[in-house]
Order: sequence, then C-alpha cells, then structure tokens
Amino acid sequence: MASQPMFVVAIDFGTSYSGYCFSLASGTDQIRQVYWGAEHGLKTPKTPTSILFNQKQEFKYFGYDAVMKYKSLPSSQADSWYFFQNFKMQLYNKNITAGMKLKATNGKFLPALTVFSESLRFLKEHALNTIKEASSQTVYDQEEFTWVITVPAIWSAAAKQFMRLAAKEAGIISDMLSRNLIIALEPEAASLWCKKLPHEGFMADSSDKKFEDSPGIQYIVVDCGGGTIDITVHEIQENHSLKELHKASGGGWGGNRVDENFTNFLKEIFNDGVWDEYVEKYPTELQNMMYNFSLQKCSASREAVYIRCYYNLTRVAESKKDISQFFKNATGAVWCDGTIMITYEKMKSLFDYSINNIISALGEILCRPEMDKVQYILLVGGFAFSIILRDAVRQAFSSKCRILCPMEAQAAIAKGAVLFGVNPHIITSRISCRTYGLRVGEKFDDAIHDARKRKVSKTGDFIYCTDLFYKLVEIGESVNIDKAACYDFSPMEPDQTGVTFAFYCTKKQNAQYVDEEGMELLGSCVVPSPATWLGLKRRLKIEIQFGLTEFKATCTDVTSQESRTVIIDFLSYNYSSY
Repeated sequence: MASQPMFVVAIDFGTSYSGYCFSLASGTDQIRQVYWGAEHGLKTPKTPTSILFNQKQEFKYFGYDAVMKYKSLPSSQADSWYFFQNFKMQLYNKNITAGMKLKATNGKFLPALTVFSESLRFLKEHALNTIKEASSQTVYDQEEFTWVITVPAIWSAAAKQFMRLAAKEAGIISDMLSRNLIIALEPEAASLWCKKLPHEGFMADSSDKKFEDSPGIQYIVVDCGGGTIDITVHEIQENHSLKELHKASGGGWGGNRVDENFTNFLKEIFNDGVWDEYVEKYPTELQNMMYNFSLQKCSASREAVYIRCYYNLTRVAESKKDISQFFKNATGAVWCDGTIMITYEKMKSLFDYSINNIISALGEILCRPEMDKVQYILLVGGFAFSIILRDAVRQAFSSKCRILCPMEAQAAIAKGAVLFGVNPHIITSRISCRTYGLRVGEKFDDAIHDARKRKVSKTGDFIYCTDLFYKLVEIGESVNIDKAACYDFSPMEPDQTGVTFAFYCTKKQNAQYVDEEGMELLGSCVVPSPATWLGLKRRLKIEIQFGLTEFKATCTDVTSQESRTVIIDFLSYNYSSY
C-alpha cells in the first residue's frame, strides 16, 4: 500500500526565472521559500531559467551558475558549449512533439526533452537536498512526495503532456499516470496565494490594499511572466473554493518582449554592422548586458535607466567612429562616459507592445456584461514588479477595479502551487477554451450524411459514416472538475481488438466532420476490446474529464464493468519545427 505524501514540492518553471517552494503535506502554514544566488552575492526567490551543457552535450550548470559560467567562457570555448535560455517559450503556440529540438546560442541543437528534463532534474535534486538538510530524516521514498509543476493556463494539452514526460525523464515520477505529479496552472496558483494574503501582503502603491476573501467576490488574475501573460477570472464560492468565470486568455506579451525591443533599439543605434558583429562574436558579454537590463526594466522608480556599455561593444563601435557619434540621432538614449542613459519616456515606449496587448485583453474581458461584478485585478509574476506596467493598468482600469500587486509577486505562483498540491479540488470548475470532441463512426443515414463519408464494413453487412465529430464539451462551457463527458460505442468490425479514438478541437461551437476548416487534431488513445467472440454486440464507454488541468480518460467495458485509465497521446500528431 502506497504511503501518504509527506511533502508537497512546487516547481515554478518560468520562462525567465524558476524556483520552488515546499511544505509538509499535513499543513501549509509554513511554506518554505528557497533563495538563490548567495554564492554570487544575491538573494532572490527564483534563479534564471538558463542551462549549460559542455562540448560533449553533458549537463553542467543551471540558473545563476549557468549564466555566470557561460559569461566567463572565452569566446573560443563559448561557441562549443550549449547555452539555453527562454526555451520554455518553445512550448507556447508551437507544434510540439517528443522528439523536437531546441537551438542553443552556438547555433547547434539538442533534444528539447533533454533540455527540459535536465532542468527539472536539477530542481528536483536541489529540492530533495534542501529538504534533507532541513529534516532529521535522510532517506525518503518517492511516494512521500507530491510534486507540482506550474504551466501557463493558455498552454496546449500537448505542452502540458510534454512537461509530464520531461518530469518522468527527470525521475520525478516513474510513469506517465503517476498521481505524484500535479500540473498546476500559473494564474490559478497565484490566485490561491493572493486569496490568503493579509492586507500588508500587497504593495503600498496599490489604490486599496484590502482584498476581500468573501463568497461572491469576482476578480481577475494577470500572471505577468517573462514569456507569457496569462489571464484568468475567478469567483469565490461559499466554501471558499474557486470557480473560473472566463476561459483562460493571454499571449506572448511578457517581459522578454521589452528585452527584444531594447536589443532592436541598440541595433538601430549601433548601425554600420557594429551590433551584428558584437552579437556574433561576444555572446557572453551580450548576455551580461541583457541580464542587467532585465533587472532594471522591473525597477520601481520612474526615472531614467543607465546601462553599462561593455568593453567589446565599445571597442567594436570605436573601430568605426567615435562612440558618441552613434547617439547623435538616437531618440531617448544618451552616451554618458561608458554608460547608455535611457530616458524614462523611452523606457515606457519599450513596454508598448506588452502593455497595449494586456490592456486590450483586460478591456475585452471587462466589457462583457457577465463580468460587471469584477472588483479586483491582481497583478502577479516577476514582470508585475515594473512600475511602468502597474501604472498603465492602474490608469486604464482603476475607475472600475482595485488594482493589487502582492509584495512577493515573483513567489506568488510557487507558494500558491503548494496550496494547490495539498488541495487540487479547490478550483471547482473551469471554462473550456475550445470545443472538444472525438472522431467517430455511426450507421449511415442518406438524409444527413455526406455520401463521400460512406463506408462498408469488411463483412459487408454494416454501412456507416466515418469522420463524424462527436462533441464532448463546448467552447465557453463551464466544466466541473469531477464531471466527465461520456461516449458509448461498439466496434465497427466484429474482429476488432481495440478502438482508436482521435481527439479534435475547434473554436466553433459546433461541427459535423473532423475535416472541416478550423478543426485541429490534438491526439489519440487506444481503447482495448479483446472480447471478439461478442462481435459487434460489445458495448464500451469512454469518459473524459475536461475540467482538470490535464485531460483524463477512462475506458469501461460495459459487460464486465472493468475500467482502466487511458493515456491520450498528444505528442505524436504535430510535425516537428525542425
């Protein structure tokens, strides 16, 4: 008999920064926060999501250690090491397969599964060592841990399954059906943490720091990460559980977009091939400059920003002309004795893409009649530290909602994920982002079916229609986490030993066939049906729970009443990007 989990460990695997928190499963009054960077003179709740492999493609460093080691490598060696950062974005809005590859800064590729699993393995082992040091017990059984990994709510089913597969490769779980791993949605986790914060847990610049954890209260959570902006809307229920009111939304508008705009701005300044040469020849020095900028963009001050201009950029620029000449026509940037001064107005302009998309998405949600009772907007995530972002949201919506940002905006997701790991049922329902269904066949009807879809069984005694779309859940539908959508079926051929079901989705409310425009093949599962002696008289039932963070499918043989969990494969039907 499996032992009850003793610890909950939540890994917040972010695009720019990652970290973890943990607590005893018996109570979350004391959630332990781990801090990073002490050996580098730092103390932060998360470490850079950067990983470094050596010339032999062997894992060497993660986090600050990876960044510092990579920056210290001579240019000749840096070209042969594999450095990855911001790689989590390759799982957003992309075609995902188990065999996909990621491009390192040296231009070479490694399997994405290797990069993700080695990152998770490092975080897992770091957590286990931390827990052992904090506890008198030195050896733990794998079953004594519940692991929680956070993902954006707007991720696809394939992306979530990829993270589960990476966790398996990292040794966090032993099989894909393990209950010891829970996938948590980032804005939901942050929501749980904010809900239990005292008034002093929110930043002083909030218009009204009081957050009311009362039944009927509705609020929006905006998870402002480095890669994605993730938005959900919740209502507090009578038992203080949460109900989702609007399907998860958002996009790739996170803080890294500001970094990209900054590098494009520098490329405009350092023209004449200077910037291109610098990027190609001095990637480690560029990494240092961008790391410093990423910290300054989340400043709480409304002042100009000073960026150090590193030695090799200065040298390459001055080989063309005096460096001050590059700034003669630059708007918003001034050369100041070895530093680049970026005016506050220019800094704000670098945020335009992100802020405009965030404001537009929030405005679209709040203008819906059913959202007229929303009272709060909670800004969480590392990007929420930026005063530029907070000012923009406050200016746009403070007349309608109270704008709150927790003091620990960066740690809110990991701490909330611990709460979710202890009680995954605290989110009682979610809104379906798509219409989901199965490809099925049924007895052919000349009156309603397309003649091109007409098929005849091998025995010749059954005529059926193929490629029909059987809707299980509709876009915008509220789905309880304990409710399953069902489909009863029989084999099409008497000698079939299994039935393959293909899962499809669409943004339309209804569809008749799976090959209609806008239909997307998500994945498949095989339902075994070995009792061939019953021929076509066999009855089976497949049930899928869509309200969970991961789809769960169960197949039941109606005759024997035997049930089994079926793995839906979401990673075989997308083509690789490379």
